[in-house]
Amino acid sequence: MAELTLPEVELNIYGPKDPVEVTVVENYVVTKESSPNFVRHITFDISGTDLEGRVQVGQSIGILPPGKNEKGRDHKLRLYSVSSPTAGENGQRHLISTTVKRTIEEIDNKLYVGVASNYLADLQPGDKVKMTGPSGKRFLLPENAKEFNYLFFATGTGIAPFRGMIMELFEKGDYQNDCALIFGCPYRTDLLYSDYFEQMASEHSNFHYLKSISRENRRKDGSKHYVQTKLTDEEELLFPILKKENTLIYICGLKGMETGIYIELLRLGLEEYLDIRKKLPEDLNEIPRDKIKRFIKPSDRTFEEVY
Repeated sequence: MAELTLPEVELNIYGPKDPVEVTVVENYVVTKESSPNFVRHITFDISGTDLEGRVQVGQSIGILPPGKNEKGRDHKLRLYSVSSPTAGENGQRHLISTTVKRTIEEIDNKLYVGVASNYLADLQPGDKVKMTGPSGKRFLLPENAKEFNYLFFATGTGIAPFRGMIMELFEKGDYQNDCALIFGCPYRTDLLYSDYFEQMASEHSNFHYLKSISRENRRKDGSKHYVQTKLTDEEELLFPILKKENTLIYICGLKGMETGIYIELLRLGLEEYLDIRKKLPEDLNEIPRDKIKRFIKPSDRTFEEVY
């Protein structure tokens, strides 16, 4: 296996007590037009700040929404994964981007509107934002990134870091290994950046774009499609990649998605991606889903960022 070394990164150049003001330069929808959800790609101009050229793909930025909560306190900092490559959006190091979904939920018969997500989604080019960061030092591509194969598992806005990582891997045209993006969502209208990933798949035979849509067509056995079921449904494609010693797994999205992936890896005999902490039951379905970390943790070849 190629030696796995993560790059040294800088953290918290700007903190909540001393944020930097940056400018929004673009804000556009990345779902299909008919989607009931609102997910936007937002790009910031960080030129003239100490962030320029110092934010790595896989890291996060913090946003401080203005105003106060019902207790009269300042709204809390929210972290958002960077969706641009290290070289910057469109290769411009002074531009970094993120992916934001408007949070609109009904809880106990009351409408809950996410403060930070809706603040960001409403912004127009030219608006100013208070930003902190960067944060994150593990969910990164290795220094010698092009020596590895990758399986990227994403749900929802967890696709953000993978957009930047895929751009970084393929931008110079010399990436020869395999990269598979497995993206899960309820409906096909919820696919994010799908035009870009479809184009990448058509242009690069070593890039595989696998969509797992849970609330439309069923699998042959009647069960729903989830990101982990692609390990079985696309076994002919994915298993040979997973058996290579230079393959890494990255997981980003809603908390709990990692559980199904880990159990499916065990079923396929791919324990090398996991750190088994406790004797497993013969029936893997007996592992308590809410206590899985007592049994299984990611190994050095698996990177996880769930929320």
